[in-house]
Amino acid sequence: MSAAGRSDDDPGQSPVVDQEPDPGQSTPAVAEIAASSIRSGLAELELRSSQVLQRLENVKVSSTPENPHLVENENEEEEAGERVISEDLLPAKHRVPSDILKSLEQLVSYTDSDDDPEFPLPALDDVSHLALISHSIVAYLSHLDRQQLLRVTNSISGDATRWLGTLFHFAHPASSFHADNADAVLRTVRLAIVARCPGYLEGGIPALAQPTFYISENTTPMRLHYACRQLGIPLEAIKVIPEHSQSGTMDVTLLQKQIQQDVGNNRTPLLVVADIGASLCGYVDNLLRLRDVCKAHNMWLHASGHGLAALVCAQNQGHVEEVLHSMALNLGSWLGVPSLPIVLLHRPLQNSALSAFESDPILSRRLNALSLWTSLQALGRKAIAERLHVAFQTCSILFEIASKCEGIRVLSHTPGAQTGASLSDVIQNPFDVQALFDAAAPVVAYQFDGSTTIPLGGSGSSAVAVAAAERETAEGLKPLEKINNASYFDRLNSWLGQILQRDCPNFDFEVIEHPTHGSCIRYCPLELGLGEQPPSSENLESFAQSLEAHVDILRATIKHKARFIHLVERSEVLRLVPLPEWAGMGGVRFVPEGWESLLTDQAKTELNKLNIDLVEALKSTDNAFSLGEGTDGLICVRFGMVTHETEVEELLDLVVTVGKSVQENSRVLDTMSEIVKKGIEAVTADLQRESEEKLWQEGILRHVPVVGRVFNWWSPPAKESGIKGRSLNLTQGVVESTENIYKYHMQMTGATAHQLPANRSPPTPMVQTPVGAPASPPVFPTVEPVPGNGTGTDEGTPVQSGEASGSPAGASGATPPAAPTQNHVDHARTVSQSSAASSNVPELVAASSAINNN
Repeated sequence: MSAAGRSDDDPGQSPVVDQEPDPGQSTPAVAEIAASSIRSGLAELELRSSQVLQRLENVKVSSTPENPHLVENENEEEEAGERVISEDLLPAKHRVPSDILKSLEQLVSYTDSDDDPEFPLPALDDVSHLALISHSIVAYLSHLDRQQLLRVTNSISGDATRWLGTLFHFAHPASSFHADNADAVLRTVRLAIVARCPGYLEGGIPALAQPTFYISENTTPMRLHYACRQLGIPLEAIKVIPEHSQSGTMDVTLLQKQIQQDVGNNRTPLLVVADIGASLCGYVDNLLRLRDVCKAHNMWLHASGHGLAALVCAQNQGHVEEVLHSMALNLGSWLGVPSLPIVLLHRPLQNSALSAFESDPILSRRLNALSLWTSLQALGRKAIAERLHVAFQTCSILFEIASKCEGIRVLSHTPGAQTGASLSDVIQNPFDVQALFDAAAPVVAYQFDGSTTIPLGGSGSSAVAVAAAERETAEGLKPLEKINNASYFDRLNSWLGQILQRDCPNFDFEVIEHPTHGSCIRYCPLELGLGEQPPSSENLESFAQSLEAHVDILRATIKHKARFIHLVERSEVLRLVPLPEWAGMGGVRFVPEGWESLLTDQAKTELNKLNIDLVEALKSTDNAFSLGEGTDGLICVRFGMVTHETEVEELLDLVVTVGKSVQENSRVLDTMSEIVKKGIEAVTADLQRESEEKLWQEGILRHVPVVGRVFNWWSPPAKESGIKGRSLNLTQGVVESTENIYKYHMQMTGATAHQLPANRSPPTPMVQTPVGAPASPPVFPTVEPVPGNGTGTDEGTPVQSGEASGSPAGASGATPPAAPTQNHVDHARTVSQSSAASSNVPELVAASSAINNN
């Protein structure tokens, strides 16, 4: 039992705070209360911490923050100003803990996004719960007596170090515990300095004669930069070694050349950082060769990366300290337990200079091991080994699935690339650190690069496939290759990554940018978040199905894209539109013949309108079409992903057919709009002229206020002298007076003549003005008007409308309109309010309505 446990469970210890006995209680009762108070110190802290964690765990997101400091009355400017100033100051009165925690919950719950999960904080399991509580206990234990604190700290850190040494096959290690990897690397550099130069504490950096550090280009040097800045070492001391062209690991030959060059320049080779799965693709450096190089030049060899977790899986005893000087362990990420420290295991150094780096030798990098100490015991050695083994098995299975998928290129480390043995076989063999790291793949990174061998014409005999390939090559229609279309393949891989993230939520896929290969998809089961677990076998089967289905779509898309580009370039009315952010087959713009030479601002507006109508028509037939915008700001038709069965020729023919139909329909509407516009102008001129003539015929006195009323009473005007309304006959292109419409309450045409008594023909309107004719006096027929006709008014002047037809309305005087053309898009007419397609009766629209619509 640890010292902390003995302090917590021993009832015989004296109380921390003496309490006066209550005279109303007996002596045994007082002793019992005091003992309970002593025993409940850590228990009370655990209870209250658990309550707070549970409250935060159950907090739900909210889009409306509750701010108790908001100004209630916005109209009171003075009061508001005082409250704003008071928010910058600590409140004068104290707040109870429940209110403070409530404010914290409100801060955590607020979000301005609709995509956030219901609970902002993940759920806690027992181990994670214990690890978080341990951080509260650390702060509490730091108030122990100095000697007792030293005993507790040594016990906790000593137990954790021995347990980790056994798990990772590192005999008799020393350790330090750090908040992040950068601090661990800084400690490693100091260890290397002290091991190489024992007089560093007195002589400082100059005693080292320009130290140098070596790191692979696959590993980020940012942590070494931090260490150099902290120690006052120039950044030029960091030497980045290129990777091997075949294995992707540090090129040991180039490392040796660089060391010899540095020695010749009077520099001191000090440290080599080995990559054991720390890079994006999980490459593993050859530790045995690096050990020989470091031994030859008296250098410190440090290892970091997720591949170190494979040491726990080895079942036979080994000694990794014979190969490495130190290694950094990120157990919190590997086990999915929050806030565990980074552990640096290293060979022990008997040098007092190390203690000079500690601000407090008792607390620094030792007491914070409590969360690790409690978590290791809560999990147990067997559960830890099983978790890590499952993680490596998951990577091996994913690697096999991805490598067998046509068109997928795996970029990460191949499990068993050197030995050909699986991890299950290696862990049962005698301990071999290089074989173990070679068999364990901590990362799977892959991308779609179009390396498909599927024939373009589908399945068939090899001779037919070869012939088809030669024919397609001769026509320049081979599938797209990544070497010439890198940016497009980056968009394809980004699309694939987003689809897999949606369909496989149990896998923490991420889309990364590889410095050489571009966009790729990466999965690492050893980078677990809080409460996350490696996927199950059912999840792996689902991933395999999803990957194969969507990669098949990508193969079909790049196969058809070449044909698509070829056909668009040959089209007379389609233009290829580059879409830098689009992963589909591409974009086209419908451009009628002759428009490209007249692309004024107005023409661009009309072209955009035409393509917008085209997209709306196409979306009603196939969801593969969508509205896009090119780099020139003009609208285009976007083609999405396609399958192998898609006929590109049919899709493009459909676009051309629908585009011409929309264009023709637009012409009809433009013609009808022009006719209506001219008709309204003719109506306005007729009514103005007739009003002026009426004014002169009736006399000015009738229109003078007061006098006109007397004059009209003395000599009433004739009932038939009102101004006739006007209607626009789109069929004949004529503006007519409306006396027949008001008399028969219908639009009078030849088709409705049979409804009159004795099948009489309708009388000719009193006024007829051809639309588009030059301004001239109206034609008044000699036929007498039929008594009883109603008269229209200026405000209710109807405009006669015809059907939208394939030919412009009113183009031929008495010719009836042709049957409507069936287009792919039904446009709402601007001159007709409602009409049946089979009706030949022109419609009436008020002149004011027609003006507003135009």
